[in-house]
Amino acid sequence: MTKDQIFEFFRRLAEDNPEPETELEYGNAYQLVVAVALSAQATDVGVNKATRALFAKVQTPQQMLDLGEEGLREHIKTIGLFNSKAKNVIALSQLLVDEYGGEVPDSREELVKLPGVGRKTANVVLNCWFGHETFAVDTHIFRVGNRTGLAKGKTPEQVEAKLEKRVPEPFRLGAHHWLILHGRYICKARTPECWRCPVVDLCSYRKKALEKPKGRQA
Repeated sequence: MTKDQIFEFFRRLAEDNPEPETELEYGNAYQLVVAVALSAQATDVGVNKATRALFAKVQTPQQMLDLGEEGLREHIKTIGLFNSKAKNVIALSQLLVDEYGGEVPDSREELVKLPGVGRKTANVVLNCWFGHETFAVDTHIFRVGNRTGLAKGKTPEQVEAKLEKRVPEPFRLGAHHWLILHGRYICKARTPECWRCPVVDLCSYRKKALEKPKGRQA
């Protein structure tokens, strides 16, 4: 895509959704870290179902430690990999209490030191809570970046680097939300719904389905 096409790509997504947000539910920075860590290989819908009761009880790392690993497992047992995730959440909570006074740090370098927190999770927290212009490349963004030609790369890191270079102001803060939502609801993995895509003419995907299959719900 050219610079003008990229600008128009995000302008249209922004027009459809002026204030995009993560679909994960949280009340503070700590709950956001936990929610994003739990969302690996799980859906936001599934995580939200598990964390509503959990977050009603737990707002701080110390409260999570008081709940304990077994208590946490009971809350998140419907989420994939819940045993290892419970261990990581307890471990990261302990580290936040011991090293950061219970506060979530606002740098990627510090965030990725937390157990179970990788670059993608750190980028989500930095963007959603601290307002940093970061690009958290999940499976949706990886697919949309490559399929549309917006940001091609063989690894999430390569796609992130391309987005870092190519996404213009004033779209940088909301870019990763628009791309995730676009991939989740329109540019789907198996069958992209090109017939209702607002940026279909800017996309380089060659196998566009421009007509809705008969009987398919929009």
